[in-house]
Amino acid sequence: MKISASEHRMEEIALTEKEKAEAGLLYDANSDPQIVRDRLISQELSYDYNMLRPSQIKEREEMIRKHLAKTGKTFLIEQPFRCDFWYRVSIGENFYSNYNLVILAGNNVTFGDNVLIGPDCGIYAAGHPLDVEQRNAGLEYAQPIHIGNNVWIGGGVKIMSGVTIGDNTVIAAGSVVTKDIPSNVLAGGVPCRVIRKLDA
Repeated sequence: MKISASEHRMEEIALTEKEKAEAGLLYDANSDPQIVRDRLISQELSYDYNMLRPSQIKEREEMIRKHLAKTGKTFLIEQPFRCDFWYRVSIGENFYSNYNLVILAGNNVTFGDNVLIGPDCGIYAAGHPLDVEQRNAGLEYAQPIHIGNNVWIGGGVKIMSGVTIGDNTVIAAGSVVTKDIPSNVLAGGVPCRVIRKLDA
């Protein structure tokens, strides 16, 4: 059965702002009480995590295990680490991120096993509309980001909303990833593009 535009709009209205975000629809990111509360909780978590001493490995691991959506048995997230919605982030086995990782998780952000992330990287599931009125009204959108197994992300890389990176791929330092990158390649640049295939 085909749904009319007005019926589709009514379905959107029935959704909470959080549900709209998770569905990839425009949502109120600035004044919705649930989203504001969830973001504040995650900001507090980021603050507390970054205030732990580097030697407090056990306490750091406990925080990550408790508040991320999923973790592997072995991982290390160097400090400082900042994330606006911890509960939407999943990391696989042997995950490692260097200093200054920022994850804007307006939608789900998933990392496979054996992912290595260099310093000063940003993973941005959130984005802003081009329409100035929507943007000024505080509307945002968010698309999930998926990073496969055995991926190495060089320092200073930025990964944008909706991107998937395939298994065994290397993203060169300083790249801005705006589109999907396949498995088994070296990719780099602004915008990021495939440079060459890697041996599988």
